[in-house]
Amino acid sequence: MPDRPRPDRPRTRLIPVALATALLLASTLLPEGANAYPLAPVALDRQLLSNLTAPSVGPGGSSSVSFRLLDPPTFFALSAVVLTFELYALNGYPGDAVGPLPVANAPALENGTASGPEVNVTVASLSPGADYNGSVAVVTSAATPAGTYAVRTQLSFVANHSTYLFRSRGWFSASDWANATTGAGGTATINASRLGVSGVVPETAVYVAPSGWPVALGALVALGLILVGIGAWLFYRRGPGSSAGASNDPAPGATNAPSALGSSRTRPGDSRSS
Repeated sequence: MPDRPRPDRPRTRLIPVALATALLLASTLLPEGANAYPLAPVALDRQLLSNLTAPSVGPGGSSSVSFRLLDPPTFFALSAVVLTFELYALNGYPGDAVGPLPVANAPALENGTASGPEVNVTVASLSPGADYNGSVAVVTSAATPAGTYAVRTQLSFVANHSTYLFRSRGWFSASDWANATTGAGGTATINASRLGVSGVVPETAVYVAPSGWPVALGALVALGLILVGIGAWLFYRRGPGSSAGASNDPAPGATNAPSALGSSRTRPGDSRSS
């Protein structure tokens, strides 16, 4: 008997397979470092977070990190504003050895309702031109190791129906930072798109003086370290900014990271693991 022709197989079964393959190929074609957050003009992130203090405290004492949040007059109204502070590295004394946290008996940050290495400050909303001045407490124990504790910052909010995210230097690995801060010909810049954020904000540090040291002397040491970090941050941020998340005024020079631990850091920060 002659073979009967086989009925055509339903082609609908191939649609899910083809769709999954197309999505997989599309994901591999996305540009490296694609940013999920809208980029902010460079002039904006210079204004958002400022007046960060660098407190000095003796073992068993307490102090605070104060700050100012500002919604620039030329920007949209802000809602769901969350500012995060996190202790992430220690430049110990003596020895000047830099290492990541946690360490035993490290300082704790407190926001009035929570205490730990990381706390959030939440602001319901800010209208253009309005500011918010606040602080988080820093509490140590008698066994807290002496040294400078780097504090990285993160700022998120909703503006014009979009979620913005800003992070300080301490959230990025050395290689990611170098890739985002070196322009053509070795010029210095900040390309927030490569970092996957809307922009970069400054960070600070807390100095815990050794037992018996005058706290005032420790404050001078901490201030010197912070000025190094702020100076480097301002170096990348100087001049008119663009809406592409990178400075329009690149200048040749050093490309050291603006770190709360200054140029003595041997491990300039790790990416967030939680």
